[in-house]
Amino acid sequence: MHARCDDAPPPLLLEGVALFNRGEFFECHEVLETLWRAERDPVRFLYQGILQVGVAFHHLRRGNWIGAVRQLERGLAKLERYPPICQGVAVDSLVRQAQRCLRVLRQLGPERVADFDWALVPRVRLVGGVLAGSDAPLGDRITENGAEE
Repeated sequence: MHARCDDAPPPLLLEGVALFNRGEFFECHEVLETLWRAERDPVRFLYQGILQVGVAFHHLRRGNWIGAVRQLERGLAKLERYPPICQGVAVDSLVRQAQRCLRVLRQLGPERVADFDWALVPRVRLVGGVLAGSDAPLGDRITENGAEE
């Protein structure tokens, strides 16, 4: 299932990650959906998992607690199947951050969805580089083994 994880990230993945990291979750969905639908290899579920995590925050921005929780659950179910790094994406970091958001959302419940701390929203990190789509400082770089510098 993970034979293509060593491949370089396709341009549409990089574009989708940049949109995700800028908080442009609807646009991220559009780009990654194009990539996901065109791909026949199982790596397509990496793209779909990132897409679904982003869609969760699109729902959350609209106050849709159940939509956010469901999309986080679906995205995590896909991403958790991948190795820590796949196509340059630090999947393990994204999974940890998304799991934290899911825990917080469950604690808040639909009644307190507006209290969600948006600083918790994940950033998709790329191995050996800065956060895609940002001018992140050196502290946001990660090394080949996934450790933060």
